[in-house]
Amino acid sequence: MEPDQEKRKKLVWEIDRRLTEDAARPIIYSYDLATCHYPRVHGVTIMVNSLFNGWRFEDAWLDK
Repeated sequence: MEPDQEKRKKLVWEIDRRLTEDAARPIIYSYDLATCHYPRVHGVTIMVNSLFNGWRFEDAWLDK
């Protein structure tokens, strides 16, 4: 934690420079609404705020 705003800016730019040099692409936000939904599939639970696939298919069912 750095209270000085100018020092924080320098730290952020240094981190950004290092990530750019390494060609790293960190995941900042995982948007669960970007998944595909099919209206006939029910009971699929998707985890919120997780980088891992936590889908639960034991309660899923297909409506025809």
